[in-house]
Amino acid sequence: MTPTELLEAIEKHARKQGYELNADREHLMMLMEGLLANEARYGYRGCPCRLGKNDKEADRDIFCPCDYRDPDVEEFGSCYCGLYVSADWNEGKVEKVRVPERRPMEKR
Repeated sequence: MTPTELLEAIEKHARKQGYELNADREHLMMLMEGLLANEARYGYRGCPCRLGKNDKEADRDIFCPCDYRDPDVEEFGSCYCGLYVSADWNEGKVEKVRVPERRPMEKR
């Protein structure tokens, strides 16, 4: 799968779940490349913005979309890596701040 094909699939999935993707296409392509690199490295698409442990069970919470996406987008308008966002975030109606890491320390 190419980064562009993955982006198309993720965008379709995001819309079905009521999310948008970050309007910054360059950022999106960097994330797609990271997801594909993690899939090649670990065998699963772990969040490209977090370090995986190369343990499918231990990293299950950071499979994209990660378990933290929904609360991140609800509170900040964006997920941790900036892939999934709200319409308000893309439209500049939400202040763009760095989303804090929600993943518990013992899982990192």
